[in-house]
Amino acid sequence: MALLPFCALIRMLKDKKIILGITGGIAAYKSPLLLRLLIKEGAQVKVILTEAAQEFVTPQTLSVLSKNKVIAGFFTENNEWNNHVHLAEWADLMVIAPLTANTLSKMVTGNCDNALMATYLSAWQKCIVAPAMDKEMYEHPGVQSNLQLLESYGTSIVPPDAGELASGLFGMGRMAEPEAIVAHIKNYFSQYLPLKGKTALVNAGPTYEAIDPVRFIGNHSSGKMGIAVAETLAYNGAQVTLVLGPSSQTVVDKNIEVIRVQSSDQMYEAMVSNYAGKHIVVCSAAVADYKPAKASTQKIKKKDEGIQLKLVKTRDILSELGRSKKKQFLVGFALETENVIEYAKGKLKAKKLDMIVANSASEKGSGFGGDTNKISIIDKHNKIINFELKPKAEVACDIVDFIIEHLK
Repeated sequence: MALLPFCALIRMLKDKKIILGITGGIAAYKSPLLLRLLIKEGAQVKVILTEAAQEFVTPQTLSVLSKNKVIAGFFTENNEWNNHVHLAEWADLMVIAPLTANTLSKMVTGNCDNALMATYLSAWQKCIVAPAMDKEMYEHPGVQSNLQLLESYGTSIVPPDAGELASGLFGMGRMAEPEAIVAHIKNYFSQYLPLKGKTALVNAGPTYEAIDPVRFIGNHSSGKMGIAVAETLAYNGAQVTLVLGPSSQTVVDKNIEVIRVQSSDQMYEAMVSNYAGKHIVVCSAAVADYKPAKASTQKIKKKDEGIQLKLVKTRDILSELGRSKKKQFLVGFALETENVIEYAKGKLKAKKLDMIVANSASEKGSGFGGDTNKISIIDKHNKIINFELKPKAEVACDIVDFIIEHLK
């Protein structure tokens, strides 16, 4: 089964084709920054300027930033037609920022007197606008009525901010900051993500089982692999809860709910209590198999003779989740030093998993702590797919692609 390249969506705007329309308002000075941010996110951008916009920002500047010729009229300098229909077909999205009251009125009425309007009328079903005008203009009943009409047509509006305006007045009407517009654009594209509407629960990192207040039983897990899986699920639209053991790693995606735990008991409780209703559950944490039967409340002092620790088994999180599974897609990990595939298959069946990710701690570049991993994925029908050594971010893509394909 061929895996689909959904993880190109890790950079949500990568290779997205965006038309940036700029109209003649003072807020046009922010447009080059917006363009830079879109390019930085990996988007392909073509710019259309109205005649008035050229009083505020030059085509040369925007051409250099976008690496594309800027469209400022129906025809090029060589008298070639700027085909607005083909341009609209090329684009995944059209963004008009700033949007003046004048262009707003034209958009509502279908007035087509420049290249920007001609392109908009061919791309009106995929358009985002960021209004910018003075307070009194913005509050005018006609402008507000036009904004409501435009929104009813399906255009998404980035609300303006309140603050100091070009007139010197204070009030609503400042164009939203470029960062806010980019966030709005990402939200527009997020509706098409393959895991939109899905919820996921992931655990990652080690657990520390206390011997006394300063010592513990643990392992070398960094949590990098599990965090990469959680972030990739989130990038693909899932609402993710991450139960993270004592790891020094940080989670970049602010949309991921992180529950920090220390011990296997704490991880068990966090996973079980958050399990119900989740669509996807990935157990990548290196949970301790044993813990001290009793932790000392005081630091154990060094003695001439040795000490003996009585260990007891920890609660098996994956077995409990498999036993109580309803409709969850349950994924486990198996890190082994020998007989990797054989042991992974046994765990897959015993824990009632839908798939298992197997890797060897003996394989160079694989296992705990590093930035790479080499895995095999086994599904519940014992079909095996082997992967080459890759950075863990790319391994997470392979895992999430497999989950997405099976959820279909």
